[in-house]
Amino acid sequence: MTLLSGFRRYLLFVVAANLAWEIAHLPLYTIWTEGTVQQIVFAVLHCTAGDLLIASGSLLGALLLVGISTWPADRYWRTAALAVVAGLAYTVYSEWLNTEIRASWTYSNLMPRLPWIGTGLAPFTQWIVIPLAGFVWLHRTVSAKSNR
Repeated sequence: MTLLSGFRRYLLFVVAANLAWEIAHLPLYTIWTEGTVQQIVFAVLHCTAGDLLIASGSLLGALLLVGISTWPADRYWRTAALAVVAGLAYTVYSEWLNTEIRASWTYSNLMPRLPWIGTGLAPFTQWIVIPLAGFVWLHRTVSAKSNR
């Protein structure tokens, strides 16, 4: 598997998983009860597009810093770990910026928040679970192809 095909496969997984996650955690935001159907649909698509940008940028940055041209066959977990950390760090910053400073979106009373930073537990967890699941899935795909 080439670097580009690994990058594409990871992003396809991440987009599908993030779309499902964005829909599932809507009740944790006030838009669920206060927004129109059109606003909710736009928010889901907008946030999923943002998730794609975060995942792309995180993986690209990790590849530039620690990856090599034979990724995903080599330096797989080092690159994946850095991408997960970068995506999580950006998410914490973005949630703070958009809920506290810009007030672009608001958590509902249902959103559990991390006590030390105030970030919602759902987006925090999202950027651990989905990237890790994507990297585990891609690693299995790479391992299965190399065993043939």
